[in-house]
Amino acid sequence: MFDVDKIRRDFPLLGAEVYGKPLAYLDNGATAQKPEAVLRAMDDIYRQSNGNIHRGAHHMSNLVTTLYEEARQSVARFIGAPDAATVIFTSGATASLNAVAASYGSMAVGRDDEVIVTYMEHHANIVPWQMLCQRKGARLLAVPLAADGSLDMESYLDMLSDRTRIVAVTQASNVLGAMPDLPAVIEAAHRAGARVVVDGCQGVVHGGVDVTALDCDFYAFSGHKLYGPTGIGVLYGRRELLEQMPPYMGGGDMVDTVTFEKTTYAELPLKFEAGTTDYIGAIGLGAAVRYLEGIDIKGALEHEQSLVRYAVDKLSQVEGLRIYGPKERCPIVSFNIEGVHGMDAGMILDKMGVAVRTGTHCAQPLMSFYGVRGMVRASMAFYNTHHEIDRLKEAVDRAVMMLK
Repeated sequence: MFDVDKIRRDFPLLGAEVYGKPLAYLDNGATAQKPEAVLRAMDDIYRQSNGNIHRGAHHMSNLVTTLYEEARQSVARFIGAPDAATVIFTSGATASLNAVAASYGSMAVGRDDEVIVTYMEHHANIVPWQMLCQRKGARLLAVPLAADGSLDMESYLDMLSDRTRIVAVTQASNVLGAMPDLPAVIEAAHRAGARVVVDGCQGVVHGGVDVTALDCDFYAFSGHKLYGPTGIGVLYGRRELLEQMPPYMGGGDMVDTVTFEKTTYAELPLKFEAGTTDYIGAIGLGAAVRYLEGIDIKGALEHEQSLVRYAVDKLSQVEGLRIYGPKERCPIVSFNIEGVHGMDAGMILDKMGVAVRTGTHCAQPLMSFYGVRGMVRASMAFYNTHHEIDRLKEAVDRAVMMLK
C-alpha cells in the first residue's frame, strides 16, 4: 500500500488552513507543492555557500557549480537523456518551447511549410509556433479531437505531408488529462520527415518519460509542476539538432570568444544558457528529482489513478455536471455544472478550503472546441487523499445548492 500519510509529512504546506478549514490542495496542474528536501537544498545554498556558477576562482563558486552540474546529471538520468549536455536549463517550459520555435524553427521552417499542433495544447505550445509561421509564411494546422476527447489520430495522419516540418504535441493535456499515443504520433511524424516537440509538463509528473525510448526530438517541462521551484525548466534536444541550432539568446556564459568582428559559442549545454541562470532553482529541481527517485513511484502513480477514478465517480453523481475528456486520463478532472458559472463555483469551493482552478487554463482553442467559456479543474498529485475528493464533492454540492 502506498503510504500517503507518510508522503504528506514531507510537504509542509499541506498542513495549512484556509478560512479555518484544512487545505485540500487540488490545483497541482498549475503548480505542485514542494517537499522539505527541495526547500532545504535551496535554503542551504543561500545561507551557506552562495556564489555565481562557472569560471569562479573561489570556493563558493566552485562548490555551487558542482551542485548545478550534478542537478543536470540528475535530470538527465530522470528523463532518460543519453547525454547530460543535451539537458538545457531554462526559465520554464514556456521558455523551452519558445527556444525551439525561435532557434530550430528558424532553420527548419520556410514559406508554405507546415507546423502541426493539436486542439488540446496549452497556449505555450501554440503561440510560439503561430508566431513562427507568421514570420516564415508557413501554415499552422491543428489536429481536432475525437468525440471522447482523445486525439483524432485519423485526422492527424491525414494532415501529415511532405510539407510538415514540426509536430508539437502534449504528453498529457493540462485540461482533459488526455494522453495521446505519443509513440504512434512520433513514428508517423518521422516517417513524414518531421521533427517532434513534446510538451511534457503534465506527463513528466504523471508517468514520467524516457526520451531515448520515446524517440522524440525535443522535450520540454517546468520544474514547479514536478515538485521543484518556480523559475526553472528543462529543454531536452537531440545532440545533433542542438549543435546545428543557433543560440536563442546572447550574453555571458554562452560564448567561447567575443570580438566586435565575430563571436564564437560555447559547447553544449552552455550555448543555450546565456547569463546567470537560476542556478539555485536548478539545484532545487535536482533535489526534487532525487526525492522522486527515493519514493515508491509505481505506488504513487497507482494512487493517483485511484484518486482520479474516485473523483470521476463522485462528481458524476452531481446532477447537471459534465466532465470533459476521455476515460483514460492522468489525474486531472475538468468539468462544468449546468447553470453555474465556473468562477462562482470556484469561489465557493475556496471558502470550503478546496483549491481548484477555473477559467480557460491557457487553452482557449480547446474551450472553443467544446463551445464553453471555461471549465473548473481539479488536478491531483500523489499526496492527495480520497478524503480530499470527498471534500471536493461536498463543496461542489454546496455550490450547486447555493447557485442553481
